[in-house]
Order: sequence, then C-alpha cells, then structure tokens
Amino acid sequence: MPAILIADDEPSIRRTLRDILEYEGHEIGEAVDGDDAFEQAKSGKYDLVLLDIKMPKRDGLEVLEALGEAEVGIPIIMISGHGTVETAVEATRLGAADFIEKPPDLNRLLVSVRGALERGSLQTENRRMRQVIVDVEQSDLTPIIGESVAIGKIKSTVERIAPTEARVLITGEPGTGKELVARWVHHRSHRSDGPLVEVNCAAIPSELIESELFGHEKGSFTGATKQRIGKFEQADGGTLFLDEIGDMSLSAQAKVLRALQESKITRVGGDRAIDVNVRILAATNKDLLEEVEAKRFREDLYHRLSVILVHVPPLRERRGDVPLIAQFILGHVTSRNGLPAKTFSDAALDRLQGYEWRGNVRELYNVVERLLILSEGDEVTERDVEQYVRPGGAGQDPFVGLMNQYDQFADFRDMAEKLFIERKLEEFDWNVSKTAEEIGIQRSHLYNKLNKYGIEREEGG
Repeated sequence: MPAILIADDEPSIRRTLRDILEYEGHEIGEAVDGDDAFEQAKSGKYDLVLLDIKMPKRDGLEVLEALGEAEVGIPIIMISGHGTVETAVEATRLGAADFIEKPPDLNRLLVSVRGALERGSLQTENRRMRQVIVDVEQSDLTPIIGESVAIGKIKSTVERIAPTEARVLITGEPGTGKELVARWVHHRSHRSDGPLVEVNCAAIPSELIESELFGHEKGSFTGATKQRIGKFEQADGGTLFLDEIGDMSLSAQAKVLRALQESKITRVGGDRAIDVNVRILAATNKDLLEEVEAKRFREDLYHRLSVILVHVPPLRERRGDVPLIAQFILGHVTSRNGLPAKTFSDAALDRLQGYEWRGNVRELYNVVERLLILSEGDEVTERDVEQYVRPGGAGQDPFVGLMNQYDQFADFRDMAEKLFIERKLEEFDWNVSKTAEEIGIQRSHLYNKLNKYGIEREEGG
C-alpha cells in the first residue's frame, strides 16, 4: 500500500488521521513542523503528503512551493483550520492536489486521498514511460514492456541465455513481439558488436529463399547478373534471425540444417564451401511439432533450432500489461511525430484492457496511434476509445471482413456506404442537415440513400 506522510503540529490531528489511514492499510509517517515535513517529503519514502498550512518554522504553503521547486513529484493535500478562498487558490496554483478544511470530513478525506494516489501513480508511470522512451531512442531498441509473470519470465530467460551460444526458437501469435525478443537476445549477447540480420521467411518466394540465405554466383540462374552475398555471410560474427521459419521450403530447410551442422554454406551455383560464424535465432507463429507430424517441417532441424524455447503469450493472456504498453506507445508516437504530449484517462485504459487484441501489440500500436491523432484535448478519454476503437477485436473497423462477405463490388460498395452513413448520423446525433453538409452531399440525396438502405433511427436512440 502507498505510504503517506502526515505533517501537522497538532498531535490530536496526527493521531486521528493516522488511525484512519492505517486502518485503510497505509504505512504512515509523521512530521511536526515545516522543515521536518520538507525533508521527509523529499526523501522518496512517501507517495502522498497531508500538509497542514499553519506550522512552526515553515508554513505549509512554503513547504508546498519548496517541494515544487525541488521537483519532488508526489501529490500533496493541504489541510487547514483557517481556510480562505485566497489560500485555497494559492495552494492550487502551487500544485496542491486538493484543499480540505479542519476538522476534515473523513469520507471526503478518504475520497481525496484515493483520487490523489491514483493520479499520482498515473503521473509516475507516465514519467517512467517518458524516461523509457528517452532510453530507447538513445539505444535504438524498444524495451520488452510488461509486469506480468509471463513477461517477467521472458526477461529473466533473455538475461540467462543471451551470453550463451544456444540457439533459440521463439513462438507466439502474430504481433506479439517475437522479433523484439530476438533483438534483445542479440543486444545482450557477446555478439552485440556484430550484425543482427533479420530474414522474414514468409515474405520471400520459395524459389528465392535459398539465394536470399546463401547467396548466389553470377550466372547461376536466369536473372543472376552478378554475385550476391547471402544473409548467412552478412551475419558472420553476429546473429541471424529467421522469422516465420515455419514457412520455409523443405529444400531450404535441408540446407539450413547442413549450415548449422557444419558452420559452412555454399552459394547457389557455387562449389566452394564458405565458413560462417553465426548464432541462429528463429521464430514462428505455427506449432512446429504439428508441422513435423504433417511432414512440412524437418524434425532434425526442429531439434537443432529449439535448444531454448521462448513463448511470447498473446495480450489477452496478459491483459494487465495493456495499460503499460499503451502508455509507452502513446509517448513513442508523440515523440516520433513531434505531437503535443497526451495521457490516457484511467477509464480509457480500462476499456483498452478489456479488448481481445487478436492482432496483439501490432494492433494495439495502430489503435493508440489512431487515438492520439483523432482525440481532442490533452487526454485520451473513454469516449474516444468508444468512438475510434470498434468492438470485435479492439481496433477492428466495421469494414473489416466485408470483402470476404461479398463477391460483387457493387454489393460491397453499398454496404460500405451504408455503414459510413450510419456512423456519420450517429456522430451528428441523427441531424440529417449537418450530416449531409459534413459528407458533402445535398440533404435530399441523403434522404434518398436513407430510403435506399432502409436506415432508420432505433426507438429510444
């Protein structure tokens, strides 16, 4: 539980507040004058200060101002038996989270304490994320973000295996961040000064994968107008990351297996064995054991690659990490695009946390970028999430999947237009004139389309 400092020169007030807050589970400290309050508040031990205004040595407003100048960064609730409007305004100007008169209403006090702690926690997290962003931009490497048990295990595993030469097979659904785990293994390894060469096996046609991996000699096939150095040679002295290795052809698998066994490769069309010193990391979104059973993946290669297995779970299995990731993405996108800083409201983060995220972190990134651009003000609210993030898998737009439902373009076009008009009508509270003006058609034309598609406002809507 958060720790709270009670700064008041009246023992009876300190005792009453201590009893209440300790009952709530908080660790409590006490200060009897302004100097004592200032020194304890900046010690880093406390998450909140209840600060009296009339105190010996330094009054509460002086302490509040000094803590602000020292950038202590914890919420402070002012308490006074001599409260005036002017005093409350001055306290707010100096950064107080709230102003409560003595004797304090205990229910109001508890509500204020809880609110201030929640806001302080969010501000602390935002500061931490901004520092993470700075560190990432300086190192050019995105951190593995999350406090779930699964992510903690991945971080621990990376630290243990990175300094070794063990081959690693990283599994997980698309968009979970398998390539990020591979980059961190390389970054923490003794090969970090060498190259990290990434190959997306699914993006390369099967007839070209061998040339891509092993290179080719001039004239070895039609279109080979010059010698090409393959990815194995490019990664010499470093790390080769084979992403989506489950999509690699069987013939290429055989040559990769031979390269792993012999630490040698031969270019396509060549007859000279070339020594290569690479560490292999691989990733897949497929169940390779099922692929082995189906004879689509070599069992001997599977065992060569899977010395260490690392599984990256989907977001729906670690929902508690969603707010942290969303806040990091928000700061990263803001910084990258030179946009004004924004934060998420607690309700917005709760709503994001409730989605399925079938596209995982990749989908979450796209949604956060959309919210940053489209939301107004300096805070992304729950209403923004409701407006710009569609149900059915988080950021999924209503048009997603329509192409699979309609064979004819005309049918697809009509349904897309119907959805577009319905959305705009809802946006303008079914004001037909404003909607027609917004989408750039005459009101009579809009009425025609409402009749054509049978669009009607639901009763009670």
